[in-house]
Amino acid sequence: MDSLIASAAQALAAGNPLGALKRVALREDAPALALRGIAMAQLGEFVHAKGLLRKATRAFKPGESVARARCIVAEAEIALASRDLGWPAKALTAAQATLEQHGDRANAAHAHHLEIRRLVLIGRLEEAERKLAGFDPAPLPAALRAAHELVIAGIAMRRIRAKTARAALLQAEVAARQAGIPALTAEVESASRLLHTPAARLIESALRRPLLLEDVESLLNSKALIVDACRNVARETHRVVSLVTRPVLFALLRSLAEAWPGDVSRDVLLARAFGARFVDESHRMRLRVEMGRLRKLIWPLAGVTATKGGFTLVPSRARRVVVLAQPVEDENGAVLALLADGESWSSSALAIALGTSQRTVQRALDSLAAIGKVQSFGQARARRWITTPVPGFTTTLLLPTPLAID
Repeated sequence: MDSLIASAAQALAAGNPLGALKRVALREDAPALALRGIAMAQLGEFVHAKGLLRKATRAFKPGESVARARCIVAEAEIALASRDLGWPAKALTAAQATLEQHGDRANAAHAHHLEIRRLVLIGRLEEAERKLAGFDPAPLPAALRAAHELVIAGIAMRRIRAKTARAALLQAEVAARQAGIPALTAEVESASRLLHTPAARLIESALRRPLLLEDVESLLNSKALIVDACRNVARETHRVVSLVTRPVLFALLRSLAEAWPGDVSRDVLLARAFGARFVDESHRMRLRVEMGRLRKLIWPLAGVTATKGGFTLVPSRARRVVVLAQPVEDENGAVLALLADGESWSSSALAIALGTSQRTVQRALDSLAAIGKVQSFGQARARRWITTPVPGFTTTLLLPTPLAID
């Protein structure tokens, strides 16, 4: 490669996209287009970056398969950063295979991590863990080692394994310092702050308090009867009863758990579970039927006893009953939880991550926008949603392995 291309690649490796652009901004050859695309991506100009990378891919000669594969990997990272989850994963897999065949282990590993990060983002943790198992990051550059540890931390956080996440983040911090890339250091710091941010709320009788991730882990390892409103299950040690498909029964169970060891009146239960404003005998009969169904489902963990005033929960073994709730409960809390990562999301990407229809997501976004909790920018297919106003400078995108053009 010529001296300008080499120095531009070095600038990108050091996290200096403006320095790279000064060297190749006016050039239209394939290597320069690719480096310009990565530089624009690091500056947050995702649409422009994607266009430059595709132009570079077309400009490379048919025999330059490695350069083409590197462009595809860079475009995949842009898609991930811009939350374009519908981007064709098969193209990334093919690019990874090409890079491995030609001995470009660093970029092949980068492609591998991008695939895993996408799986984590859409909640396919088992598949992500399988792909991560047995992978040795030791021979890789420091930036890729940091990315590897960030993936481990992300999976651990979703698995409620605070100690594993903390250890991975410490390793990521060390690797990020060795890499000397400010954007990577900032990404590690941002991930580390999640360990000091409330992950859930504890509801126990009259007590209401936020819980950090390590507090949630300790609670789940305790012998308490936990009504988990984050996943709509009831659990005690290793026994779990799922009520994901039974929202009415879960609403009844949660009401009983929040009032334990006291009881809950029938009118309150009818209002919370059925939304009944005016109660008649048909409502009371339905409540008795649903309570019978609830007893059958949760009998390994607890019973439900009728009292003079209503119903009460009777744990089978546990001496403590708690409710584990989301930090901020909202009808559209799942959408807000994804938008809380600070990135801009399309409605189609949110639908993929949540496993629901795009129309359902659009209705939720419209409701949140009406009360000022989210806002959008762009039009039609380029429309994106965020939870905070767009800052005065563009979001930094880290591409740990800059596109090296031989």
